[in-house]
Amino acid sequence: METERSLPPCRRTPEADARAPRHVSERIGELLTVVTGRPVSLYAAAVLRIGYGLLYLVFLLREFPHRDQIWGPGSPWTPELARQLFDQTGWASILTLSDSRAYFESCYVLALVTSALFMVGWRTRAVSVLFAVVVASFHSRAIFMTDGGDNLVLLMAVYLVFTACGRRWSLDARRTRLRASTGKTTRPPVAGAAVRLRDSRRTLTSVLHNCGMFVIAAQVCFLYGSAGLYKVQGGTWGNGTALHYVLNLDLFRPWPELSLMADEYDVLIAIACYLTVLLQVAFPFVLFGRLKYPVLTMLLGMHLGIAVLMGLPLFSGAMIIADAVFLPDRFYRSLGGLCRRPSRRPDARGTGAPSRGEPALVPSQHAPSSH
Repeated sequence: METERSLPPCRRTPEADARAPRHVSERIGELLTVVTGRPVSLYAAAVLRIGYGLLYLVFLLREFPHRDQIWGPGSPWTPELARQLFDQTGWASILTLSDSRAYFESCYVLALVTSALFMVGWRTRAVSVLFAVVVASFHSRAIFMTDGGDNLVLLMAVYLVFTACGRRWSLDARRTRLRASTGKTTRPPVAGAAVRLRDSRRTLTSVLHNCGMFVIAAQVCFLYGSAGLYKVQGGTWGNGTALHYVLNLDLFRPWPELSLMADEYDVLIAIACYLTVLLQVAFPFVLFGRLKYPVLTMLLGMHLGIAVLMGLPLFSGAMIIADAVFLPDRFYRSLGGLCRRPSRRPDARGTGAPSRGEPALVPSQHAPSSH
């Protein structure tokens, strides 16, 4: 006790007190630099654009024979009922502007063309807005007629409007590279006000894109986390029998023989139940380490199983595409390198890959381009 009393009290120096707020301000400055400096995860945004454009295009083509029963004038959920629901929910749809069959067919063709153009990235900034309008219109027109997988597609279509999803792997990016290769991107000098306006536009584009990608990632984390927490509260998930009941529901048995065969393995069914809950609850907490890669791989297998065994391909496809937002750009650049590698192999005459001084056969994807 005497020794403890003789020790001088621990005092913080003025330098340490000044260093703490400076450290916080430096962190805030670094965060603002990341948010406003340049768009991040451009390849992931391109994958989301391609994936959801292709998914909705396939969805519309699959439902083409039944389009009138789902969204058209011959649907049990008539346009008049849809307009009455809009008065309560605040939704709107271009499909209810007219009850004419010719108008509906024109809207359906417009939806097909818009999905295809959004997928290939043609005039992405304008087409992304039109794609969001199309998805929202078809979703609200027959909100009770689909399996619910288009809910996530609708959210992602709205979020992608704010992103620069056309800067990679798109016709817009290809057009920009061609202009750069021909020297057509040289611009005349501009005044100081125009320079500041251009810089402000770039900063605004970066902020909107980065915030949009963050919202997409947060949305996916919320979906997995909430789904896992709801499952934890259920008794059937706790005792490992939830999937057994799912496999015996006629509503979710597109392949009855396959469902019965999978239901014979009780132990594997219980393991799948517990693993599903564990993956969904732990998903938001493993995103900042390498553990996210095996987790994403297992989630891919889970969604493929849902698509096959439960007959929900639209929902599974939407979730698989959404998971792509968590893969870094270096992963997608490596995929692009693998796709370009066959063009560098020796041909039949024994010639090797082009030397460093020769132009590449495929333009680089790293050149900036317009959204």
